[in-house]
Amino acid sequence: MATGILYLVPSGLGGDAAPLLPPATLEVLRRLKCFVAENPKTARAFLKAAGYSQPLQGLVMQTLNEHTPLHTIGELLRPLEAGVDCGLLSEAGCPAVADPGAALVRRAHAVGIRVVPLVGPSALLLALMASGLNGQRFAFHGYLPVERAARAKKLAELERESERAGVAQIFIETPYRNDVLLDGILTACRGDTLLCVAVDLTLATECIRTLPVSDWKTRRPNLDRRPAVFLLYRGRATDAERP
Repeated sequence: MATGILYLVPSGLGGDAAPLLPPATLEVLRRLKCFVAENPKTARAFLKAAGYSQPLQGLVMQTLNEHTPLHTIGELLRPLEAGVDCGLLSEAGCPAVADPGAALVRRAHAVGIRVVPLVGPSALLLALMASGLNGQRFAFHGYLPVERAARAKKLAELERESERAGVAQIFIETPYRNDVLLDGILTACRGDTLLCVAVDLTLATECIRTLPVSDWKTRRPNLDRRPAVFLLYRGRATDAERP
């Protein structure tokens, strides 16, 4: 029996996602009857907002989050192995990018299940695009250490690597800790290091600015509980401009 296809379905970044998703993505989404989601409750709300017309109570909705034991990942693939197409939904943005869904995708490849990524918003790429920093050479580091000294040490490492190799350094934080992270950046980083803060991407309150660290000290935004992406850059201007 042929296996099903694992579709990676982007969701919104906080708000109505339907206007941000192309018709081809919505067409696939609306015909699926099996999903793996980080949070089933918000996944159902997303499906409803995206114009999903089938009865939600009839869906197969499996859960995959940071608490899912790795040895149970294979069980989530049972519908696919039985020939049923399935959609992987992230809590926000693109599945398997800064998201526990990567483990499911890796397992799908291992057992020969076809994986198809669908087009939709990615907070990391949108922030990089709008930052003016080096889109030719960049690295995503997820969450930085929470402890102050360890975070300062990591930021210093990112600065040095950015200066050495012209790398735009990208990282995120839990929204309620954004202001603490910004404090850490302004304390630990050099004044002429460029910092981009991209907040509320795709929302009406979206704000994206790139300034030297020294300028941010007098232009602090309110980041509390707002989804944000941070980018640091110490490379030469030519590193970012070189085609």
